[in-house]
Amino acid sequence: MPMERISFPGHAGNTLAARLDLPEGPVLACALFAHCFTCSKDIPAARRIAGRLAAMGIAVLRFDFTGLGHSGGEFANTTFTSNVADLVSAAQYLAARGMAPALLIGHSLGGAAVLRARAGIPSVKGVATLGAPFDPGHVSHHFDDALPEIEAKGHAEVRLGGRPFVIGKDFVDDIKAEALEPAIAELKAALLVLHAPRDETVGISNATAIFTAARHPKSFVTLDDADHLISRAADAEYAAEVIAAWASRYIGMTPPAPPPGAPEGILRVSEADPDGFLQDVQSGPYHHAFADEPLAYGGTNRGMSPYGFVAAGLGACTSMTLRMYARRKGWPLEEISVDVSHDKVHAQDAQPTGPAKIDQFTRVIHLCGPLSDEQRCKLMEIADKCPVHRTLESGAKVVTHLETSALPAAV
Repeated sequence: MPMERISFPGHAGNTLAARLDLPEGPVLACALFAHCFTCSKDIPAARRIAGRLAAMGIAVLRFDFTGLGHSGGEFANTTFTSNVADLVSAAQYLAARGMAPALLIGHSLGGAAVLRARAGIPSVKGVATLGAPFDPGHVSHHFDDALPEIEAKGHAEVRLGGRPFVIGKDFVDDIKAEALEPAIAELKAALLVLHAPRDETVGISNATAIFTAARHPKSFVTLDDADHLISRAADAEYAAEVIAAWASRYIGMTPPAPPPGAPEGILRVSEADPDGFLQDVQSGPYHHAFADEPLAYGGTNRGMSPYGFVAAGLGACTSMTLRMYARRKGWPLEEISVDVSHDKVHAQDAQPTGPAKIDQFTRVIHLCGPLSDEQRCKLMEIADKCPVHRTLESGAKVVTHLETSALPAAV
């Protein structure tokens, strides 16, 4: 997906580093992503979720909070309240570009931050949290041993995730004083709570408290055995698909009408498993599937084979064409099914063109209903006029280009 590296001023005027993940086609909606405590915009969960949502037509802005990642400012001077203010600044930046966010997504403490920030971002219609704490003060357990020193000196250096951070007394006092329940009760946006029951960092009871405090519309989806950082690609992709499907009900993702004669949109196939053959197939914002090879050929059998997709296209197009014709004629065609198989056959078995092998698709059409013999014969004739059938028989030209712009490395 296209991605812009951008920057904008944060709540205190410091420059915040951000990435804007964009769809290949039209932007159907815009989302703002808040990362977890002491993390960054580039953690695997943020990158994968943003990439998946972009493939579905949702632009996603993810940025480093003040003092973290590539953003300016001192982390020691930040608080939970300042993180919320940074989110509002990010939303104002997007609004100035004509992309006011309709969706807020927050992970861990970022989830608590988006719940609080919603009141300051009027364009938001939906809020999704992943592993979020109900009480922001929950994060203090990361540095319990340093609390006496923070209280005595006003700050202390702690190690979180193997990195040193200076935690200030203002931060500790701020998270202790924060109460999210009123903000959740007055969210005035649809809420989606995603949480893993086995989350050992932020317990599932936090999801229960958030969900209970919220008014409808609200939804809860379990992330099953995902870890707190949603570090597995499959878990992040699942979360993104759930968010996109849920958000489509609330944030108005109606795509613009294509101009007359415009071709179908871009279908993107991305490698999902470099050690095997699994491919991620995304067609526009709503349609997603996997392609794979059988176990016997070194695949994991999690999707149809490439030729299976070709056969599916032929079968589906055949059935649609027959239904359209029978409907127009008013014929009593009650049900259609099409069995399609693919094989390599010697050319002379199909036509006298030499010994080379060619692809042969065998199609068996089942027509149910009180049709006359004449009607059945006509429908079989119409089946050969199916556009995909014609493409396969006449051949097609494939034009290939190499994309030369740099793409972000996979995580």
